[in-house]
Amino acid sequence: MKIAILANKERQDQIFTEGHFRQLKAFGELSVNQRAEGPTAEEAAFLVKDADIAITSWNCPALTEDILREAPGLGLVVHGAGSVKGLVTDDLWARGIRVTSAASALGKGVAETALGMTLASLKNIFNLNTLTSMGGWNSQNHTVRDIYDLKIGVIGAGHAGRHYIRLMKNFEVEILLYDPTVDDAGCLAMGVEKSSLLNLMSVCDVVSIHAPSLPVTRHMINAENLSMMKDGAILINTARGTLINEADLITELRKGRISACIDVTDPEPPSELNELRLIPNVILTPHIAGAVTNGRKRIGALVVEEIGRFMDNGSIDFEVLPGQLGRLA
Repeated sequence: MKIAILANKERQDQIFTEGHFRQLKAFGELSVNQRAEGPTAEEAAFLVKDADIAITSWNCPALTEDILREAPGLGLVVHGAGSVKGLVTDDLWARGIRVTSAASALGKGVAETALGMTLASLKNIFNLNTLTSMGGWNSQNHTVRDIYDLKIGVIGAGHAGRHYIRLMKNFEVEILLYDPTVDDAGCLAMGVEKSSLLNLMSVCDVVSIHAPSLPVTRHMINAENLSMMKDGAILINTARGTLINEADLITELRKGRISACIDVTDPEPPSELNELRLIPNVILTPHIAGAVTNGRKRIGALVVEEIGRFMDNGSIDFEVLPGQLGRLA
């Protein structure tokens, strides 16, 4: 078995531990990119020559026929990153090469960040920290809420959304889901209530966005549904900035009725004059919800596990199929 690692040296160091490399070497011969940069198409073709499995990550080229013809026996591409849209091609699908992605590993970090924002916002920790640092004490305790007997709205049941749901199931809350791709049976299996977007936005105390950035989801959060949010409701976006009409959000936030935790903007970074930087009822973080440091080692673990399953019995847990691309990030 020959395994080609196309990811550049920096990415390898970010996602793999020494233990992961030992496991990969135990699987078979490794062809490893030693360059600091992502491979060119020509370098990728050289690396995958006669390979059975290819490991890709960010900054890898699309796997076109010019690359794939060097690896006639290639059976699996394990993408050590999220979206595979810039990687897969018709040539790859035509050859019957299977593809799996580490989007689920990245989604865990996103969901955990959304949980942290949920807890911190309901406890009003950010504002109370400022108040207490300035000499205050107890005067705003009425703004603190527990995660109890609340309605939590989840928009999008991809990897991050589903993990957020799993985390929220540890609390005594009612969870509503808006995702047109999930039917009643799917919602029942997750233990959530299927909802329309307008209903979810109007009844939930916390709304956490986990939808993919697609033409159909652009500005899905806008003046119409933002105006329907309950007083005191919290909007969390750890997905993509394009999902929210930012001008509409700023208008609603200025009223002081709701608050928001925003990890992603459109564009990124926001301009210095962007009001999201200035409005007091906004927590703004610099796109850190996904795996950015030690959490990236989850990617390496998933890569190793998927290859192990594939070599053992031909199964993979996180396969990406051609028909799914239209609804994936």
